[in-house]
Amino acid sequence: MSTGAPATALAGPAGPVAAPGLGGRQVRAVAGCYFVASFAALGLPPYLTAILPELGDPRGRWAGLLYVVPTVFSALGAPFWGRLADRFGRKRLLLRAQLGLSVSFLLAGLADSLPAFTLALVLQGLLGGTFAATNGYLAAALDGAGLSRALTLMQGSARAALVAAPILVGALSPVLTPHRQYLVMALLPLAAAALLVRLPEPGRADSGPATADPEPELPLRGGASGARTPLRTLYLCEFAFVFATVVSFPYLVALVQQRIPGIGATTAGLLFALPHLCYLLLAAPVHRAVLPRPRTGLALGFALVAAGLAGHQPAHGVLGFALARVLLGVGLTLGLVALAVLAAEAAAGRPPGRMFGTLELVSKGGAVAAGVAAALVDSACGAAAPVLVGTAAALLAALFTLQSARPPRSH
Repeated sequence: MSTGAPATALAGPAGPVAAPGLGGRQVRAVAGCYFVASFAALGLPPYLTAILPELGDPRGRWAGLLYVVPTVFSALGAPFWGRLADRFGRKRLLLRAQLGLSVSFLLAGLADSLPAFTLALVLQGLLGGTFAATNGYLAAALDGAGLSRALTLMQGSARAALVAAPILVGALSPVLTPHRQYLVMALLPLAAAALLVRLPEPGRADSGPATADPEPELPLRGGASGARTPLRTLYLCEFAFVFATVVSFPYLVALVQQRIPGIGATTAGLLFALPHLCYLLLAAPVHRAVLPRPRTGLALGFALVAAGLAGHQPAHGVLGFALARVLLGVGLTLGLVALAVLAAEAAAGRPPGRMFGTLELVSKGGAVAAGVAAALVDSACGAAAPVLVGTAAALLAALFTLQSARPPRSH
């Protein structure tokens, strides 16, 4: 897509690619800002059970519900903010998202009651939306392989934050309670906004009028095979992939502690983090491998996620769980990278804010559905049940993706 800006070389996993409007250093700066936002948003929710007693909920009964409140409202607000970004500028709306997070974290840190804290989490979801804002900003300046590499890098930023943030929050807890750490976290998106001010406003994507609604019908390229997949299939695969991977998260530590009595919290946390560490190590070479055939890579990713989750069932030792988590991590990497390639292809010729806003709605919807399903099956069948649900969902999605990846028969 043309932006009217001079092309610069963006070095990435697959070599230099012409990237209109943004250079490699600028893309890395955006990734750093996304890491900062993800760090603040992901580091504190695991400590809700420690925060809520300070706010009048001594048993932390509302922790499960409050955990998904920002996700739900972020999903609801993402399409709206995406349309505004296409109309008023992607940089402006990306700055708004960072500043919105800063304000909501400040309010959360100052809250002295459960309703006030809940309102702050609602505002975090409504005013945040850095996923859609960041990806829309990048899609307005990059396309093709350059955009898919940038999206892969953004996922890496989020995974790094998911690994590092809870550790740092826990380390600071003896000095500053997790509740008051929201006040410190408010400075992080504020610093990110200050850095983003120096970045350029990307050119507008060469898309049709914002009132047109081509998304359900326009196809998206399937890589070197030349096959084409409807955009709605991308949304369905995004939902299924998020659901299949996230459904095992909430009760994984409980399952590990149940199967390995006496295991330390650090070891259990490392087992939880292993798939995300795999992504950080493998994303670049996987991008090179998946770029020509993203749908095949996605189908393989679903299959490996199913195999990794199934491996949790017989595991009764650290080694068994580690192998299952690594297998899950390889599938996670394949799937996320393939989805990034498909999303980059889908963004060509479309208003990127709107498309990535819808994609965030779908992704967050998958996470919320996974959380609800995990809670229901855990209460009915125990901590191993969410893993089985994820296995079944990933297998069904793998079959669907393989079917959709087949080229149409010629008559």
